[in-house]
Amino acid sequence: MTTAPDLTVSTMAAAPGEPQAAILPRIKLSRRGYAIDHPDPRLGEQLMANALGVADRDAMDGILRQLVRASVNGGKPCEVNLAFMIAMVKSIRPRDSVEAMLVAQMVSVHVMAMRCAQHLAHADDLAQHDSAARALGRLARTFPAQIEALNRYRSHGEPAITVQNVKVEDGGNAIVGNVTQHASVIVSGETPAPAVRAPKAASARRTHEPADAGQDAEA
Repeated sequence: MTTAPDLTVSTMAAAPGEPQAAILPRIKLSRRGYAIDHPDPRLGEQLMANALGVADRDAMDGILRQLVRASVNGGKPCEVNLAFMIAMVKSIRPRDSVEAMLVAQMVSVHVMAMRCAQHLAHADDLAQHDSAARALGRLARTFPAQIEALNRYRSHGEPAITVQNVKVEDGGNAIVGNVTQHASVIVSGETPAPAVRAPKAASARRTHEPADAGQDAEA
């Protein structure tokens, strides 16, 4: 692989005569590793670093090597899988090193999930079926959790705010002031009036007084 200086340019570069959105170069695999297939090695590495969301050559090399290992199919890395994974990373557009690592994990989890789905479809016995089904279930739950983590990171941990229109018809009342909402209970800033307890209902059964002792004596 051709050695090049560290990549410090964060914006995509383009050679003279090429459009600004240059085509992402492909990766060629060999026994010695990988190589970026581009007539200009420096520009090829720059385009690849931009696609992966990293700013230097070491970070680009590390992410690419991890994706190469995750693309293994049939015991060896697969250029088709790798090209798909890099294209997916580029489409999500990671903006820094944290997003680059998280997005690389996301595409790797997706590839492994689809691999488990293939194993599940070709399972020969119940043990293989159950093993593939469990692995697929864990990976399928992991992927949306990664999406949520990426969204939280991009929003700097701020909770989403939903704004709804409130209409008050004639004769209706609106709460003015601070309103705190917990679950389905809305508490206004005003102190509510104390609740009035309803009187207890009379007992259905009445207590019978014992007969007068004097009357029993006369009897």
